[in-house]
Amino acid sequence: MSSSQGDRGGLSQPAPNTNIQDVFDNPIQTAATCNTPEAQISSVLDEVSPSSTSSFEMLDTESVPPPYQEVQPHWFFCRRVDDSDSWHPFSREDSDKLENACNTVRDKEEDVVVAVEGERYDVHVKKRKRYAVYWEQGPTEVRRCTWFYKGDKDTRFLPYSEEFSKRLEEAYLIAVTLDEWKRKLDFPTGETVILHNPKLIMHYQPVGMQDEWVSSPSEQTRPCTVKRGVENIAVEIPDGEPEKVDHLVFMVHGIGPACDLRFRSIIQCVNDFRSVSLSLLASHYKRSQQEGHIGRVEFLPVNWHSALHGDATGVDKDIHRITLPSISRLRHFTNDTLLDLFFYNSPTYCQTIVDTVASEINRLHTLFKQRHPEFDGAVSVVGHSLGSLILFDLLTNQRNESKARGGVPSGEHSSLSSDTLEQTLTKLGLQQYLETLLAENVDMESLALCQDSDLRDLGIPLGPRKKILHYIKKKRLPEHCKTATGHQTLECDPPHGTSDGNQPSGLPAHQPLFHREFFTTSAVDYEYFDVGIGQSNGGIAKGQVSIDYPQLAFYPQTFFAFGSPIGMFLTVRGLKRIDPNYSFPTCKSFYNIYHPYDPVAYRIEPMIVSEVDSEPMLIPHHKGRKRMHLELKDSLTRMSMDLKNNVLGSLRTAWQSFTRLPVAALPPVDEGELYANYTTPQEAHDSAAARKEDKCTDFWTKLVEWPKAFQKHNLKGVYTEAECSGSAEQTEQPKIKMGMLNGGRRIDYVLQEKPIESFNEYLFAIQSHLCYWESEDTALLLLKEIYDKLGVAFEQPQQ
Repeated sequence: MSSSQGDRGGLSQPAPNTNIQDVFDNPIQTAATCNTPEAQISSVLDEVSPSSTSSFEMLDTESVPPPYQEVQPHWFFCRRVDDSDSWHPFSREDSDKLENACNTVRDKEEDVVVAVEGERYDVHVKKRKRYAVYWEQGPTEVRRCTWFYKGDKDTRFLPYSEEFSKRLEEAYLIAVTLDEWKRKLDFPTGETVILHNPKLIMHYQPVGMQDEWVSSPSEQTRPCTVKRGVENIAVEIPDGEPEKVDHLVFMVHGIGPACDLRFRSIIQCVNDFRSVSLSLLASHYKRSQQEGHIGRVEFLPVNWHSALHGDATGVDKDIHRITLPSISRLRHFTNDTLLDLFFYNSPTYCQTIVDTVASEINRLHTLFKQRHPEFDGAVSVVGHSLGSLILFDLLTNQRNESKARGGVPSGEHSSLSSDTLEQTLTKLGLQQYLETLLAENVDMESLALCQDSDLRDLGIPLGPRKKILHYIKKKRLPEHCKTATGHQTLECDPPHGTSDGNQPSGLPAHQPLFHREFFTTSAVDYEYFDVGIGQSNGGIAKGQVSIDYPQLAFYPQTFFAFGSPIGMFLTVRGLKRIDPNYSFPTCKSFYNIYHPYDPVAYRIEPMIVSEVDSEPMLIPHHKGRKRMHLELKDSLTRMSMDLKNNVLGSLRTAWQSFTRLPVAALPPVDEGELYANYTTPQEAHDSAAARKEDKCTDFWTKLVEWPKAFQKHNLKGVYTEAECSGSAEQTEQPKIKMGMLNGGRRIDYVLQEKPIESFNEYLFAIQSHLCYWESEDTALLLLKEIYDKLGVAFEQPQQ
């Protein structure tokens, strides 16, 4: 086999800079003989590789060789998960944009940045790097892929590097043009690729690169399968996202850095929720999407845990000093997660958490408006676990007069733009950092958006950073809200809007993320709450932390709470009930969504309407039906109750018949008295016959109508989608008005548990608290609420 390969011109390329034209000029290489070491190695490879079997030689040997066609590249990006790299394809739209940009900058020195994945990432084409736009994430590698391989232990095809793929393409071009196969391509690393035919290309690794515990020669030389072009491998290329954004949603996480059982971050969980929403839009809003009436909903993560546990607060170092060394993993988990609940009830760190959430939401909103200047949709917020409580307190303390229109608030811009950057640094005595800031194109407007971490990355020490951030914060405050000590309080008059009525004059768009030296003692605004415990302190609940709540740069349309402990925290603070007339100052819709087995979730409706014992609204299944095991469970429950009532009724009747006291026998009725009301005996006889016939008819009628009556009785109260839209059965039940917190509509919505979860609710308790990120039913409820207000019809797909 090796000699025939040498006679057919086996390609040997020990160096990556082999010229293709030289190979065309001298395609037959006679230097390789069976006596050389290279030929001996090739002979060994041929003997232990599949190339020695005759079946390979029978593949397409008599067919006309196909002409060479240039391979179509596809772009992939690397994602690092659990200390391992995985490669994922871009959508076809993003790949085409990257390919066009690559062809444009091929002969240019400057780099080109291409926005991909819904403009959440930027790809620097020349650097082959992918950067996140809205959150902190290290750059990842990007490849222009044409050749792929799959090892014995790999589950999917992986792309070769661009240099490796270039050499394979050159060898493939020569083999197809000259119609000479069984070429061997050697690499300096000792790897060998053999091109048996267009459909069979194998990649052999040297023995030293194999696993140490593999001892069998057949296993040591097990090759990798090589494929050319993305169309020849089994890979799912994602569909491109619509460019139009109809609605923007910010999602705030709960305790700890991990958001699910796989210990993934809020970024990964929000990515999953976004993917679920895109698939639901394609299935439940298919016609509207095809006609171009709708685009998509953008979900952006809000991370506050890293700011709380970062170097700015130093809380982790303080906790570490007092932590016992025993059961270190459990104590580390407690310090990293459960302590967030105690931090939120501390005036010091509660201020840091609230400032971080508000400033991060405002920063993301400003950045999103910059990248999507055509966006004119509404904005909603989602909070999971403790994040829902943070948003609840934040929305409770918003002010009606502080209307927002996005971007940098006008009051802040005017107060900060009065001085130049040089004048500001001169006032603070920090002129030496002027060149550092100008080198990054930082002006007063961008300086107002800087965080402590941004200034630290520029190399500015802690002291100057504190001076700059304190100056910016002081400039943000409206003059009529500054006290003698320079601190802001909530008792001051709210800032007045501008002439257009949309923008506050002193609305903070970006709060500092560092520990404050002084904190206000202003009262949290709970004046709309009826605590019902005789307090005379303005309605402040017991245990409520008094901090300075910042203002958001927009009016949220809807607030969604996932697995929320809001009800429990309000009760612990001393709130016994919520005034039915209360609503958030700037948000008019509120949904409390929870899983029935979620150990952290609590209801809200009993705090508003305590005199009515109402069941929560059952969230329909995304396939348009109630889960079968729940229907069966309800039917069996009703049947058992009916059977129990019927048996008890029969026993009661029999017992009464046995225990009834004997009564005196009535005197026999004279036949003359019986027929006294009738003129003739024939009429009396006919009347008696008619009474017997009526009794018989009534008996058989009840017997025939019993199944219908039983079915109607059993199905009463079952929640269906038709009942929500105004079915006849819903009209039978009295409508309950749940106050104005959700505009008079229901607030508590419960998910349907899965069949496996119903076997043991304790076993799935923790998982139930973390299930919302991948729940189709939850995502569909959000989409229905969003698009119902846009007047877009919901379509139930055919099953």
